[in-house]
This record gives sequence, C-alpha cells and structure tokens, in this order.
Amino acid sequence: MSIRERLSGNEAIATAMRQIDPDVFAAFPITPSTEIPQYFAQYVADGKVGTEYVTVESEHSSMSTCIGASAAGARAVTATSSAGLAFMYEVLYVAASSRLPITLACVNRTLTGPININNDHSDSMGARDSGWLQIYAENNQEAYDNYLQAMRISEHPDVRLPIMICQDGFITSHAVENILLESDEDVKKFVGEYHPEHALMGRDHPLAVGPYDSCPFCMEHKVQQAEAMKNAKKVILDVAADFEKTFGRKYGFFEEYRMEDAEVALVLIGSTAGTAKACVEKLRAQGVKAGLVKIRVFRPFPMEELAQALKNVKAVAVMDKSEGYSGCGGPLFAETRSACYDLPTPPKMVDVVYGLAGRDCAVEDIEKVYRHLLKIVETGEVGPRYIHFGQRSSQEEVL
Repeated sequence: MSIRERLSGNEAIATAMRQIDPDVFAAFPITPSTEIPQYFAQYVADGKVGTEYVTVESEHSSMSTCIGASAAGARAVTATSSAGLAFMYEVLYVAASSRLPITLACVNRTLTGPININNDHSDSMGARDSGWLQIYAENNQEAYDNYLQAMRISEHPDVRLPIMICQDGFITSHAVENILLESDEDVKKFVGEYHPEHALMGRDHPLAVGPYDSCPFCMEHKVQQAEAMKNAKKVILDVAADFEKTFGRKYGFFEEYRMEDAEVALVLIGSTAGTAKACVEKLRAQGVKAGLVKIRVFRPFPMEELAQALKNVKAVAVMDKSEGYSGCGGPLFAETRSACYDLPTPPKMVDVVYGLAGRDCAVEDIEKVYRHLLKIVETGEVGPRYIHFGQRSSQEEVL
C-alpha cells in the first residue's frame, strides 16, 4: 500500500535513490539540485544505504566517476543543473556512446549566461542530441515515479543508454507537495537488481570501454546507438505498464488532457502543465474546446504518437521553455512541427517561447495563448510563427 507523505521534488528524488540503494553516487553541488546529494549524504552517514558516496571537484568529474563506475558494472547516479550539466557536456557523449546506463537527476535551471538560477529547460535541451534518454515531470509525484522507472528502462539489454530524469528547478524541486511513496521492499522488487552482460569487473573475457573507434567501425556503433534509442520507446511503455499494474499510476509518452474533441491545443513540457490544465477547465466552462498535450518523454521523441494526438486539432501552440537560437523557434516546436508534417491536414501551428530564466507564466497568460489560437481558427491567418511571450518590450505584443 502506498504511503502518504509531503516532500519537495528534490527530497522525493533522494528518497527514490535511497530506496534503490545504488552502488555509486558521484556528488557535486549546484543550485537548485544541491539538496539531492545533501539528503543522500545524510542517508550515507546514517547507514541507510550501502552506496559509495564520492565527492568530486567538478561536474565533469562527477560524470567521469559515473562512467568509470558504470563501466565496472555498478549502478551509478548523480544530480546536477544548468552550468553543471554544461560542464559535463564532453562526457555526456562518452557515457551514451559507451552504452552505460547512468541515471542523472536533472533539476532544470536556465543555462548561463547571463547568470541566473531560475527555471527554464535550456540546460537539458542543450543536451538533447547527446544520446541520453530524457523524461520530464510536471510535479513531485511524477519526479518520484519517473525515477523509479528510470533504471529499468536504461538498463534494458535492448537499450543500455544513460537517462535524465528532469524536473523544474524551484517550482517542483523546492516546493512541498502531497505525494504517494511506495515501500522500500516494493521499490526494490520493482526496480530489480542490475546484472550487466558486459563489465570491466567480475568477467573473464577481455573488454575495452571507450577506446578509439576507427573509421571502419565508428559509424556502425553510432547506428547501434540510434537503434537503441528507437528500442527505448517499447521499453518505456512496457515499464510504464508494469508500473501501473504494480502501483496504480499510469504513464505514457505524453498526457492528453481534454483532447477528445479539442479544436485548439497546447503542447508543452513540465510544471506549466498544471497552470495550463486550470486554464483549459476555465475555457471549457465557457464553451471553448481547448486541450493540452504534456510531453513526458522527449528522448526518444514520440513522433508518430504525437501526430495522432494532434491530427484533429485546428490550431496548436507549442510552448517552448527554452530558446533554440535557430531563428525560427525552440526545440520542442521543431520536433512537434516535424511530427505533424505528414498529416493529411496538419494543424496550423505557432511556437511560443516563454518563461525564460524563471519569467512567470500565470493562468491568464496561458489564456492569451488560447485566445490567439482561436483567432487563427477564426481568420485562417497564422501570422508570426515564432513568438516570444511575456517579455518587456516597446513593441506591441503579438498575443
């Protein structure tokens, strides 16, 4: 039976880590993820875990430690945010190309510079093509549940890729919410033991991890990585189905909210979904057929499934909490528009870049986006497709 508790998102992640009891935690603090290694250090001091807790001098070293531990056959975890993730950048690719199932708790914070400690998704989105699986949470419950599913996904023999479990800095990481925890025994049973097929330690056959990959072999290995990312889609759904059967909470690639007859819809990631749901209910009460798709799994991207969810919608606003600096929109917009390209009648679509560096987004702000979509449906005119929303400017707001 689930245990009712009140925890911050950071403590929820640390609790999941304690219950799993990984072999190695490589720790280096950075706001707003610092509490995760802080909580876990207390578990180590109190003898509640058998984890080797390694304090290092930088985030680059923490990921390097995880790589070494994972290559040796251990379950390795770490946590970071923002510039910490950026400092790991070189070795993120090493972890993925070496097919090491490391679990990283990413507490999303805007990427420097200018320096800022508040939330957006620029840090993890900057690593979107590094070969890591990425799963995002709307609230503390989802952060905890996603973490419980992470290792079973990444360690699966058809996948063997590292995974980021992402949540919004301060908004969920530090806010305390009601949450359902599972017992230590049930968590351990669900996650299971890790028995890698190949590892540097405890095996009789020779093995090299991360060697120079010469021209006749390197592309083949990268294709294997790409195939593993494709394979992860089935594994994610299989693990989610077992999670629902075991604990009663349902997950998929994304959540469809009031999409059954929606004519206008938003696509977004993270905690803003809660604000958007409140707005949807407000508009529904006024007779507006508004809906929402909250992306949970960004890597691998659920292209075909998302297209099916949006195929009957007349107008869509993709809300990016990260600037892509492509000159034409953010990363979620690029993926979503591509997903809908082959639909017989794709919805009219705009990108709304919002909330950068912690800029607030309230229900009335979300309503402006829906009203803009209704205008597009009414007039048939899309207008600007690449919109920055909520910034101070002498120019007239588009929305």
